[in-house]
Amino acid sequence: MKIIVIGLGSMGKRRIRLLGGRKDIQLFGIDSQESRCEEVKEKFGVKCYSSISEVVAAEHPDAAIISTSPLSHAAIIKECLQNNMHVFTEINLVPDGYAENMRVAKEKNRVLFLSSTFLYRKETQTIIEKVQQTNCPLNYIYHIGQYLPDWHPWESYNNYFIGNPRTNGCREIMAIDLPWIVTAFGPIKNVSAVKSKNTELNINYNDNYLITIEHANGNKGVLAVDVVTRKSIRHIEVYGETFQMSWNGTADSLTEYDIENKIEKKIEFEDASEHVEGYAAFITENPYREELDAFLAQIENPANLPAWNFEKDLEILRVIDQIEA
Repeated sequence: MKIIVIGLGSMGKRRIRLLGGRKDIQLFGIDSQESRCEEVKEKFGVKCYSSISEVVAAEHPDAAIISTSPLSHAAIIKECLQNNMHVFTEINLVPDGYAENMRVAKEKNRVLFLSSTFLYRKETQTIIEKVQQTNCPLNYIYHIGQYLPDWHPWESYNNYFIGNPRTNGCREIMAIDLPWIVTAFGPIKNVSAVKSKNTELNINYNDNYLITIEHANGNKGVLAVDVVTRKSIRHIEVYGETFQMSWNGTADSLTEYDIENKIEKKIEFEDASEHVEGYAAFITENPYREELDAFLAQIENPANLPAWNFEKDLEILRVIDQIEA
């Protein structure tokens, strides 16, 4: 299979690294920045092009992975689908082109796969499974935060999409985490938020949110999202009369409280957590690989349905719009 990776920034290079070495896949890169193309050629041995039309004419690719800035996704997805490619796209953050691209994918019988990395983490999968097996109503308190300049220490936050109000850092956190939250605790019935700008950062959007969420099945949560906290944090407490779990965002920090014996038990996983230097401790590589495998599995057999899709994401983006309003 011939796969093109569009956008050779940090995420595009991650996708190439995770797919590299597979004998059943031939990779090509696309980026308008020559320096990025040169780096990818040197580091991964991947041939690069400057446009989709150029690589389509030369290589006739079967699939595309879109790792560009979110506001560019809709047009790129459409072009790839029109050229009969299956499409994997990073999170979009905005609903631009959703209806049109879903229609085109269906007409051309192409896979349209949307990244939702936290649904492929062993820790969140375990929380989802245990929550869905619990009969009592549950509450959760979940805080995700990291100071915005620390997201990509190698570049200014004003130089990529998190500086844009439409695709801002808080919105990205919500778009990353709400899919697994609703999968675990149920569809959102009501949501409200208190938000403000607490920093002197050069951004034109709120940098912190305290959100209350009521789920349709009676579960409730408090979600704190920010780009303010100087020590990066990802911590959730889930509790009910017969159930309690906590997680600090890392592969070795998931625990369940043994109510009968009144002790906290760590839940461990056999597969090691792969971490890339420069990212926060809770950013691990394994789920990025898992979702790429899920994309390839769906191409192989359409019955292999993904953990997330554009229809579900459209509803989450509506909720985020309501939170930001």
